[in-house]
Amino acid sequence: FGKMGIHYLQRLNAANVPKEILEKGQNRVIEASLTLIRERAKLKGELLRALGGVVASASLLGVPLGHNSSFLQGPAFAPPRIREAIWCGSTNSTTEEGKDLCDPRVLTDVGDVPVQELRDCGVEDGRLMSIITESVKLVMDEDPLRPLVLGGDHSISFPVVRAVSEKLGGPVDILHLDAHPDIYHAFEGNVYSHASSFARIMESGYARRLLQVGIRSITKEGRDQAKKFGVEQYEMRTFSRDRDFLENLKLGEGAKGVYVSVDADCLDPAFAPGVSHIEPGGLSFRDVLNILHNLEGEIVGADVVEFNPQRDTVDGMTAMVAAKLVRELTAKISK
Repeated sequence: FGKMGIHYLQRLNAANVPKEILEKGQNRVIEASLTLIRERAKLKGELLRALGGVVASASLLGVPLGHNSSFLQGPAFAPPRIREAIWCGSTNSTTEEGKDLCDPRVLTDVGDVPVQELRDCGVEDGRLMSIITESVKLVMDEDPLRPLVLGGDHSISFPVVRAVSEKLGGPVDILHLDAHPDIYHAFEGNVYSHASSFARIMESGYARRLLQVGIRSITKEGRDQAKKFGVEQYEMRTFSRDRDFLENLKLGEGAKGVYVSVDADCLDPAFAPGVSHIEPGGLSFRDVLNILHNLEGEIVGADVVEFNPQRDTVDGMTAMVAAKLVRELTAKISK
């Protein structure tokens, strides 16, 4: 579908359609997209404030973006599959920490950023990233909503973290669970590549601390960039040594809060086969939950990214894994 949209734009350009007409059309689509998210966030915020007693509530925002992947674009199809799995009747609505997702004070949903429609209109990546940032800020405008973003490939973390940091007025501490550090300066020449998102975050000063856990596919550039930005990398080859520290993290003190980014491929593919980049030797699902459950700090935003439904098992195993991650992050955010 993305190629169809791009080809349509190319035909318009070839037909010498005036640039100002295209720009006006783009602006209308952008405003309509932001208006829908704004109004849905307002409605959910108003309802929660009317109910009262809510300090923070996780609010789902889908960002179905896959074209910045260096291999497969399947993560663009993930948000609806994750939502379907969250509410699957095979399990109940209570998280392991006892939060009931059916309680509107615990979890809300403001829908998706219409990435494909925006790209069909010829919106280029820099502007698209700004639209994602603005969408997250619209969610954060409505106290007590806090963004829990469904990717999409990992390129979305840059505009989301940018929104959180700018909205809160300073850098956050980031816990990043991933097989890869995603810190190339510009992977394959793409500054918005899913393999470069954390380079954009660090160079912009949006993170005070960045802890990367589960790393097991890293190049010299990945290590050099980590040294340049002061990133704390915890590789799988030393996980047994680091386990006690990682399962008892205290983050956010002196920063504007904690942001959690979970790439589904942080898990060993035995637990999550439905990812674009298969990297054996990863974390177990219980390892990840132990890290999240024991994390001390105020979580101000989070994302779950890189689930690829096109590579999942027939029974949707990885969709259920992604949904479980979302459920447990919801429990950590909502209070």
